[in-house]
Amino acid sequence: MASGWFYLTCLVLGSLGSMSVLFTAYWMQYWRGGFAWDGSTHMFNWHPVLMVTGMVVLYGAASLVYRLPQSWVGPKLPWKFLHAGLHLMAFIFTVVGLVAVFEFHSHENIANLYSLHSWLGITTVILFACQWVLGFAVFLLPWASLWLRSLLKPIHVFFGASILTLSVASVISGINEKLIFSLKDPGKPYSSLPPEAVFANSTGLLVLAFGLLVLYILLASSWKRPEPGSLTDRQPLLHDGE
Repeated sequence: MASGWFYLTCLVLGSLGSMSVLFTAYWMQYWRGGFAWDGSTHMFNWHPVLMVTGMVVLYGAASLVYRLPQSWVGPKLPWKFLHAGLHLMAFIFTVVGLVAVFEFHSHENIANLYSLHSWLGITTVILFACQWVLGFAVFLLPWASLWLRSLLKPIHVFFGASILTLSVASVISGINEKLIFSLKDPGKPYSSLPPEAVFANSTGLLVLAFGLLVLYILLASSWKRPEPGSLTDRQPLLHDGE
């Protein structure tokens, strides 16, 4: 598959990711009163923005590092650092997002971790933390044998895609939960689809489209990093458009 198609797909992916973050931030700013760090509902508003940014957009970008044709040649270590660094940045955003929601719940005396959204979310974050530590220990540090890396690589790839899928599911369920809690006014219930509901639902579709496109790029065999020894057979495909 031609490299031009790959980069066009990445351009679409970047647009979807940027729009997902911007739409979430605009929703929180315009309809939910903006942002603060004081335990109020405005502190909660950081939660959806940071989770979409970290667990979906940055996580998705980190997952695609080895799909870049530039990563197929030369030393692999710099790309490993980029892969791990983007994931670490995603995790930092995620932790701050969790602090925002837990602090808000504590300030307002709201129970934690009782909804399906929260169960999905915390499960995803735990899996993400385990995935990062395992990847750092086995694939970045030099101690692991080639046999161990070969054994764990399919597991690492599977959980990488699974965590992204769970992240998208958590975000979508969180958007739905937030709308149900917020739009309880009989004058503009969620069921009547007021402008906020239409906008937030559209944001959820953007997040879904981003996640599906990341998974498509991950699964497209012609865009996978070639195994050692096979690069010379596949390198021409980047130039001849076949």
